[in-house]
Amino acid sequence: MSEFLLIHGSCHGAWCWHRVIPALAALGHTARAIDLPGRGRDRTPLAEVTLDSYARAICGALERPAIVVGHSMAGYAITAAAEADPSRIRALVYLCAYAPVSDMTLGDMRRAGPRQPLAPAIRVDKAAGSFSFEADQVNALFYHDCDAQAQTLAALCLTPEPIAPQETALHLTQRSQALPRHYIRCLEDRAIPPDYQAQMACTVPEANRSTLAASHSPFFACPEALADRLHQIALGQKAAS
Repeated sequence: MSEFLLIHGSCHGAWCWHRVIPALAALGHTARAIDLPGRGRDRTPLAEVTLDSYARAICGALERPAIVVGHSMAGYAITAAAEADPSRIRALVYLCAYAPVSDMTLGDMRRAGPRQPLAPAIRVDKAAGSFSFEADQVNALFYHDCDAQAQTLAALCLTPEPIAPQETALHLTQRSQALPRHYIRCLEDRAIPPDYQAQMACTVPEANRSTLAASHSPFFACPEALADRLHQIALGQKAAS
């Protein structure tokens, strides 16, 4: 029915979508996930990773028009891709993600939030220009409603996150803002406060806002429910076309 491209958030990779892809396939869709530069199997040195390189990677993966889903920090990445080339993007879906404010960096937006639940867990490597999360805090922050298998996978696969893309401002134009945009808010999120997500969700039409009773990792906690929500978005896009 529809093509989905799934984009991971900070310190994650394509691996985090392994339950969602078959759930979407069971609903008749085609879904793929990619590693952003410097993550997963992509060996780009972290010092060379930029917000623009995220945009290029996403655009390069769009073989045909797709609904592009961005988790967490990838709200910036998918919006940057839409600004670069909106022609192959059917819709943008922000999954408990930062929905960019024009000319602000993601770091600016995180610091402007009502609470800073991530701050105590962040460990910065100034020499590498990256950060990571304290291993003994990630389950409570990201995976508190996820099973042990998912928590083990994350422990094995999480990698450092380059800082530069998150400190790069993004100027918004109609290239991204004219596209259909959706926001899925996670009500039990301990990483990005749900009330802050509600504020960011106001940047998309009210009819395109929805919620999941899940943590910051619905791809692990409720992959079928997430796939069904994306399915409903796809049906709406088909009806509107």
